[in-house]
Amino acid sequence: MDKIMIVEDDLKIAEYLRSHIEKYGYEVVIAADFEKIMDTFLDVQPKLILLDINLPSFDGYYWCRQIRKVSICPVIFISARTGEMDQVMAIENGGDDFITKPFNPDIVMAKIRSQMRRAYGEYAAKLEERVLIQEGLQFYPERLELRFGNESTQLTKKESDIIESLLERFPRVAGRQDLLAKLWDDQAYVDENTLNVNITRVRNKFQEIGIEDAVETVRGAGYRLRITWKEEKA
Repeated sequence: MDKIMIVEDDLKIAEYLRSHIEKYGYEVVIAADFEKIMDTFLDVQPKLILLDINLPSFDGYYWCRQIRKVSICPVIFISARTGEMDQVMAIENGGDDFITKPFNPDIVMAKIRSQMRRAYGEYAAKLEERVLIQEGLQFYPERLELRFGNESTQLTKKESDIIESLLERFPRVAGRQDLLAKLWDDQAYVDENTLNVNITRVRNKFQEIGIEDAVETVRGAGYRLRITWKEEKA
């Protein structure tokens, strides 16, 4: 059953949406902690999100940008704001559609089904899924997933970008500056220690699937993938 996540601080509206959407066979999860939207998102792994703009702590634009760092699932904004600039901001921050309150639930449902078809169904691009394989290690960029044998782990977008660079450059070195440019191309300056932190997280991800010492530091140059594992035979 496909999951839809609702991020709406008006519980009556959230429950009203859930009761209507569930009639169409979807599983609906309402976010409860508005300071941990990303934790809920990563736990639920929804196929689509209904997102309000006016939220406690951080607004919907902020959360949409965070979601876009790890997922391309459809995001539909639902808001009482009716200005054209609000709709522009929603799209500019990664949203796919915009619905104003008060809304007709049938229109909401039609937009949900349209986005689901476009992202996953009959209108989705029929492209073969990419997978990079090295000695039994399988990396799925579109899924943000790393597999080896019977083990798998989910990745953040930045972890995925690093692993993709290491695999594509193997057995060559992936340069530090190249990695910095790939991961933070929209920022003029990034502390290199930030890259070190992300490399440590990548090493931990390899360890989660039973692979040790997979990322070698090449002093003065960058990082290189080391084949410290052997392909598991069935």
